[in-house]
Parts: sequence; structure tokens; C-alpha cells
Amino acid sequence: MKKTALITGITGQDGSYLAELLLAKGYNVHGIVRRTSTFNTERLDPIYADPHEAGLPLHLHYGDLADAARLRHLLEQARPDEVYNLAAQSHVRVSFDQAEYTADIVATGALRLLEAFRDYAAASGTKPRFYQAGSSEMFGAAKPPQNELTPFYPRSPYAVSKVAAHWYAINIREATGLFITNGILFNHESPRRGETFVTRKITRALGRIKLGLQKKLYLGNLESRRDWGHAKDYVRAMWMMLQHSEPNDFVVSTGESYSVADFLDEASGHLNLDWRTFVEKDQRYFRPTEVDFLQGDSSKARELLGWKPEVTFRELVREMVDYDLEMARQEQTLKNAGHLVAPRGGAHA
Repeated sequence: MKKTALITGITGQDGSYLAELLLAKGYNVHGIVRRTSTFNTERLDPIYADPHEAGLPLHLHYGDLADAARLRHLLEQARPDEVYNLAAQSHVRVSFDQAEYTADIVATGALRLLEAFRDYAAASGTKPRFYQAGSSEMFGAAKPPQNELTPFYPRSPYAVSKVAAHWYAINIREATGLFITNGILFNHESPRRGETFVTRKITRALGRIKLGLQKKLYLGNLESRRDWGHAKDYVRAMWMMLQHSEPNDFVVSTGESYSVADFLDEASGHLNLDWRTFVEKDQRYFRPTEVDFLQGDSSKARELLGWKPEVTFRELVREMVDYDLEMARQEQTLKNAGHLVAPRGGAHA
């Protein structure tokens, strides 16, 4: 029997990689897509198929974590064996500007889905499994290395909301006995990372600077240290958590930490550039409350799940740089052909 999975946030970096992984394993995959005035499914292009074809394993549905009734309907319609809640307003700096919205989607949205999941499990008589996506930002100012026993010290509305969602998941798990697992994932990147996140902002800009399409790159705190892994490795950990015999909470990380300046060194070195000649600091990109040092201890996931990262920091950075250099070449070709090409958000944001 084929398993069925429901993914919120399927159009994001993690959602698209997770959908590919599950489809490769023979799942039927249902994804929830938030309605916008423009299509936002480009990350799903490699696995998209014409919806008029019969027997498709990928199904997309409009929905939103702000709409409890719709969530309940989609659970009843899809009848999933596994639910992955990846949807969020996930930009930390933006969460300071849109704190209430962030709390409604990240914290209360998770609660809406968890309650709908609880009712679906009871009504269907099945034993579905639920994955709640946490974040290393929940640790905030806690001393590294951080693991499952490290007290949370959130430093942004996004992080506070993720902490709330984490405890909602634990509370419902303990109250009902349902299989609900929290994954506390440290920073994970890829060429599919949003262009306003610092890693992708860097690699996108470097490709354009290399080809003369851009002159400056404006960044915030270059000394912030993060534990960066590849999103493909991390979605594999999500799946492994739901195959485990018991629900639990797991930190997922590489165990290594690098500063933003270290990322710049690796990325610019790959293109034979000196980032110090064109990078400038801009105070608008500093957070009101900074998170200086995140480094995860994923011993529990490695021992209980048998998970370990496969992509190194250097391989990750170079993959992102190579991808964005090709994007810049395409932009240059259009410009040379006389087409007006507006810079994309990640280049200057």
C-alpha cells in the first residue's frame, strides 16, 4: 500500500526537497499552497505534472494555516499517513516588522493544524504521524553547542512563535498519545533558498558582481555564526523521524559553525573575488536583538535515527555559487540581447 503525505509549505525550499524525496519513495504527496496573485510553485517544476493526467502522485491544494476549517477539510480529503508542517513566515528580520502575523501563522497556525490532526486521527480511526518544523532560532542566546536539553532563549518574534509551536506539539502528544515529533533544524541552505536569506543573498550577488551586473553587496552582522547544512540532508532527517518507532524531539545539525564572513570567504574564493572590496555593512540589516552563535549537537538523531549529513559546508557553498553564477549568465545574456532585466530581490535586499 502506498503511503500518503500532506505537506504544508510545499512550495518552499524544504517542502520541494521533501516532496521529491517522498515521491521517490513511492508516496502519494498532497501539498498545501497559499493563494497569491502570482504563481509561486517554481521550486516544484522538476516534479510537476499536468493535473489533467490520471493517477498523479502529486496533488496541490489551496489552503492556509490561518484557515482552520480548510485545514480540517484537506486532512479529511487527503487522508494522510504522515503530515509535515513546514509552512511559516520564516524570515527572522521580517518577523520584527510583522510580529502579529508571524505569531498567527507560525504559532497559532501550528496549533490549528495540530488540533485538526488530532480530530482527523480520532475520526478516521487511523494512526497518522505528524512532524512539526522547529528552528535553531529557538535557542537564540543559549550557550553553544545546543541540543534537545538546552533551554530555549528566543530572540525574535519568529523564534518565540516557533517555541510556542514546539510546546503545543509536545502538549498534544502527551495529552493524546499521538505520534507527534519536533525537529529542531539548524540552518540549512541550497540553491532553492529564498533570495533574501543571507546565504542566497551572498551567492546571488557574487554571481552578478563577477559578471559586472552589480557593484555592491550590503549586509548586516558579519560575525554571526551559524551551523549550516544542506536542505536535502535535513528533509531526509524529517522523514527518518516519522519512521522511528516512537515520537520524540530531535536536533538536526552538522556540528560545525561558521561566521557570515567565513561564508563570504568560501563563496568569493570560489569565484576568485575579494569580498572586502565590495561588501558594505548596512545597519538596517542588523536585528534589534542579535543571535550571535548557533552550533548544534545532533548526537541524538545520529544515534537513534542513524542520520548524518552528507554534504560538507564547502560543497554546499560551491553548489550555491555555481547555481547563481549560471543565473547571472542567463541575466547577462538577456541584457546583451536588449531585454530589460530588473534585479531580483536577493541581490540588493
